[in-house]
Amino acid sequence: MSYKINKKKLKTFNQKIQWIKLYGITPLMRDCTDKVKVRDYVRERIGAEYLKPVLQVVRIEESGVRSNNLNFSLSTLNSPLFDKIDFDKLPESFVIKCNHGCKWHYIIKDKEEYLKNKRLVEITRRNITGWLEQEFWIWGGFEMQYRGIKPKILIEPLLRNDINKNTEEIQIFCFSGIPKLIIRIEEGTDNKTTLYDEQLNIINDTFSPGDININRPKDNLINKALVLSIKLTKYFNFVRVDWIVYKKEIYFEELTFTPFSGFHREINLKYNRYFGEITNLKETNNEL
Repeated sequence: MSYKINKKKLKTFNQKIQWIKLYGITPLMRDCTDKVKVRDYVRERIGAEYLKPVLQVVRIEESGVRSNNLNFSLSTLNSPLFDKIDFDKLPESFVIKCNHGCKWHYIIKDKEEYLKNKRLVEITRRNITGWLEQEFWIWGGFEMQYRGIKPKILIEPLLRNDINKNTEEIQIFCFSGIPKLIIRIEEGTDNKTTLYDEQLNIINDTFSPGDININRPKDNLINKALVLSIKLTKYFNFVRVDWIVYKKEIYFEELTFTPFSGFHREINLKYNRYFGEITNLKETNNEL
């Protein structure tokens, strides 16, 4: 006997994210989850100037690593894929990430010190090789947009104004192409935020209980992020567009279709209900 979620009974945002994960994933969403393929979509919709530079892309086809992601074993940990990275051509700081998962990355702040630390290099090699042999959706809460993405290693520059501080972020929650909430997260923090509505009026509120609302005035960057996000989101019933701010310019970070895999326990109850009301669930063809 099979059981299917009755979407008419779903009320909150977290509940509807569960439905999207199982029934609402489209081929375009899957392509836009791939950290390499999404660049083509962004380039076509808004232009390449908003993309972070790519330093290297290392593909499984070049290495001889098995591509059967479900058959992970320790015997593959000596795979040469990680060793295909040309560290001589990389700058002093960069990010090594896998294109087919979330938070599968390593931040390298000082290349010389990193390469001297043989133990850390080996840990990086083993973890990245292990990630390449797995499908993230199995471990990441059944976020089906990750299913079937061909694994690659993507290396980008570390875009930080201060190497030891997190970059300023702008997150724009869009529903069928219409932005409804903008969150600006201050540089170097995880909780100093400003909330704006779709007209860029400041909302005197917080999104999560631990946040500190600093009510930062809008500027040209937040306006630009809003306009560009509208162009990126018309094909999706929901997506959060993530941007970073570096040297007074914005750069595309990613499209997030199922935030926290629909288990955001600390989301403000008001927004959990409000987003639930405005999320339009459209059933789609979920074939790979």
